[in-house]
Amino acid sequence: MSDFIIVTDSCIDLPDKLAKDLELVVLPLKVTIRGKEYQNLLDESEISSKTFYGMLREKEVAITAQANPNDFMRVLTPVLEKGLDILSISFSSALSGTYNSSLIAARELQDDFPERKIVTIDSLCASMGQGLLLTYAGRLRKAGKSIDEVAKFVEDTKLNVSHLFTVSDLGHLRRGGRLSASSMILGNLLNIKPLLHVSTEGQLKVYGKSRGRFKSLNELIQRMVDTYDKDSNQIIYISHGDCIDDAIYVKENIVQKLGVSEDIITINPIGPVIGAHSGVDTLAIFYLGNERFKE
Repeated sequence: MSDFIIVTDSCIDLPDKLAKDLELVVLPLKVTIRGKEYQNLLDESEISSKTFYGMLREKEVAITAQANPNDFMRVLTPVLEKGLDILSISFSSALSGTYNSSLIAARELQDDFPERKIVTIDSLCASMGQGLLLTYAGRLRKAGKSIDEVAKFVEDTKLNVSHLFTVSDLGHLRRGGRLSASSMILGNLLNIKPLLHVSTEGQLKVYGKSRGRFKSLNELIQRMVDTYDKDSNQIIYISHGDCIDDAIYVKENIVQKLGVSEDIITINPIGPVIGAHSGVDTLAIFYLGNERFKE
């Protein structure tokens, strides 16, 4: 049995069974919609992705809340009391204060458990990009690697996790401050779809634009073909905001263009916390690339 546990948050957007198989401790973040607060649980037991995106399609506005230090302390304390060390890997600090909350909790708990090791890492990743990083980390832990070895792998690898995505509803980017009002109006009129990525600073960045949905999907696929690291990849993730047909289209094209087995590709919905900011019909691809997109 390993002497440490990996803790993360529900922004990983992984299938619940996979997170359980990897023995991840997952702290659920929260979303409020129609006046009710829900935990973003990977098993969707409080709110399903279908229900959530149905509400967004009805123009409901969702509000998210980051994890606070007390949330982390409630999760971390029982682990430390069992005599286990902790490797905590959080949602990008450029997109949420969750990582800073983990730092505060770790400092306080280190005083109470001086004999235990608590390592905190800013993933600089989001959604299934974060999930991809946690998948590799979880596999290494189960293979018997030490907490220091896994932490080093995560730090060395996190900036090679490529995030490519496009959105359909520009209003969500506008509300999140990622797009000006004039750009949103013009984009909607011209059917412009932004092409986005997560930068080396962990921020969402627009790197291009495309006219029309399928052209934007094809450009994401081509960007992946150009930057995919065949020597490093064992996993490809695709996430979506209630647009499974588009996700399948992207998967089929990736298999054809890269010549990879479809068995290494997992499709999963974007959870409510990420989905509140990305909106319906978002489509994203995650993989280990030669480098993150340089602007």
